[in-house]
Amino acid sequence: MKRALITGAAGFLGSHLVDRLLAEGYQVIGMDNLITGDLRNLDHLKSEPRFSFVEHDVTEYVSVSGPLSCILHFASPASPIDYLKIPIQTLKVGSLGTHNLLGLAKDKQARFMIASTSEVYGDPLVHPQDESYFGNVNAIGPRGVYDEAKRFQESMTMAYHRFHGLDTRIARIFNTYGPRMRLNDGRVIPAFIGQILRSEPLTVFGDGKQTRSFCYVDDLVEGLYRLLRSDYHLPVNLGNPDEISIVDFATEIKEIMGSEQPIAFKELPTDDPTQRQPDITKAKELLGWSPQFERKEGLRKTIEYFKSLAPEEWYKKEHRTFNHQNKKK
Repeated sequence: MKRALITGAAGFLGSHLVDRLLAEGYQVIGMDNLITGDLRNLDHLKSEPRFSFVEHDVTEYVSVSGPLSCILHFASPASPIDYLKIPIQTLKVGSLGTHNLLGLAKDKQARFMIASTSEVYGDPLVHPQDESYFGNVNAIGPRGVYDEAKRFQESMTMAYHRFHGLDTRIARIFNTYGPRMRLNDGRVIPAFIGQILRSEPLTVFGDGKQTRSFCYVDDLVEGLYRLLRSDYHLPVNLGNPDEISIVDFATEIKEIMGSEQPIAFKELPTDDPTQRQPDITKAKELLGWSPQFERKEGLRKTIEYFKSLAPEEWYKKEHRTFNHQNKKK
């Protein structure tokens, strides 16, 4: 039986990947230190005999008994509200965690995939962004802890591929959304939906003319699976090139939810990218992949998920203390 290790398994993307690999016939080990993950994302798998969960911090030594077909490294804080609170842990999971898992993949002769990000392009001077663009990143800015962790992760992965011959994959993931996101994690889609549910003004930073391109999670997972099954080792952009400004996006969500809440403009955060749009030519040519969900369809599914949460979840503020053993390291 094919056997996979997925780190960050209790997170948004990680839990959806667990589901997909189980559906493809894999035995799956999920690993997460729960610093930002939530075991509720895996509750539906409690009686699944092919799934097991290990609570572990991958910045510490990682050991798995038995063979592994592949390792998918998706452990990382992924929203500014997280990596600005825990910057050192963010850097460590992209560096030490990646190194530990690459060593495990080498030992197990397992295929290795990393979840990189469009943030490696920083505030891009090239638009749309293709994989040949080296980026415009402020390494010492507040967002640099995430950007540079991912850039280092890519470098380390390619070093293991070139020096050790490890079978590697690099997915550069653009903005993705869908069920199992945290409602108050600070990212724009759950932020807007949560504010409408609470009858609050929608917060738009700057003048709202900055752009994003949003990919529904089912499309993203399909692209990831196709990349995993491919034989391509260099980075591949995965995202939806349907670009929209943030202020127009706020209006779109208001229309879908039937809201008349006002928009409140606030100061733009440091190094917030002014534009973000993937060039997915490579994914189309190599993987035969392109997004299938229209944005409004994906938004309706996401809105229904958040509405299904208990009302107290709508009002709960992020109060994570990040009091795991690695807090001060």
